[in-house]
Amino acid sequence: MTRSEFTIETPRGPAVVTVTDPAGPALALLVLGHGAGGGVDAPDLVAVHDAAVAAGVRVALVTQPYRVAGRRAPAPAGHLDEAWVTVVGALRVPDVPLIVGGRSSGARVACRTVTALGAAGVLALAFPLHPPGRPEKSRAGELPDGIPTLVVSGDRDPFGVPEAHGTVEVAVRPGAVHDLRKDLPGTVGIVLGWLRRHSWAR
Repeated sequence: MTRSEFTIETPRGPAVVTVTDPAGPALALLVLGHGAGGGVDAPDLVAVHDAAVAAGVRVALVTQPYRVAGRRAPAPAGHLDEAWVTVVGALRVPDVPLIVGGRSSGARVACRTVTALGAAGVLALAFPLHPPGRPEKSRAGELPDGIPTLVVSGDRDPFGVPEAHGTVEVAVRPGAVHDLRKDLPGTVGIVLGWLRRHSWAR
């Protein structure tokens, strides 16, 4: 396992990327983004990163330019998507399946851009279906259609839980809230099972 950190210039400023390679050939590349006010050190991202690398996946953690610049308030959606597409495009490896994902805001970015990037699948941790207390402001339309997608949400998440449909699978974690800290090993097991079913992990 080897890890490297570097900067990728985007139209919205520099993004910082940490890439960890597994021992042996990578079965897939999993690129993960962070939540709106958090970073790539969120417990669920770290746990999924570690387990996926151990299962033969090359994992990249992406810090958006607004966070690199020291801001906590997220950039507009269009800016996030533009930076993300630039970074993921630079990370792509020929003939290696690309899986995009992230937690919360990062999951939304991955969902919105998966078709443009031609990714094979989406991993959405704590996809925020709606703002807390505003179920009428549904973001369900951002979930991709026809692309294997795994949503992992807590049943006590104030941002809501999407419904499974088509190629979108939803795993509901009992007792978990938006941070998904409760039973991280269980969440990791669900993610690994999904990756293995698609031959993206050992």
